[in-house]
Amino acid sequence: MAEAKQYRIEIQVRTEYLEDQSDPESDRYAFSYTITITNVGNVAAQLISRHWLITDGDGNVQEVRGLGVVGHQPLLQPGQAFEYTSGCSLATAVGTMKGSYQFTAEDGTQFETPIPEFLLSAPRILH
Repeated sequence: MAEAKQYRIEIQVRTEYLEDQSDPESDRYAFSYTITITNVGNVAAQLISRHWLITDGDGNVQEVRGLGVVGHQPLLQPGQAFEYTSGCSLATAVGTMKGSYQFTAEDGTQFETPIPEFLLSAPRILH
């Protein structure tokens, strides 16, 4: 019996506050985030697009949609990972990001992978 097709992507996130690109007196707080996308399923899949919800500490939400990530639409074979770094700026020292990636598997199946919410925080803001 053939193994059932599994469309599974794992997301890991690391964030960093960019002090040299921030200007708190002008309400500008810059952050970078590095995301590792790993195909933990058993079917090759290509990342087609992204959808982000970026929320600052005042509750203002910015929605971002676009093709690929940092100019790439990587095709991930089972067990393969793709890592990229991008960034955003907020008007507050604390915020969050969450969203989803949209994939197309090599067999034509389309599926979505959630990006769990993660925290963006300048140092010494949260205890």
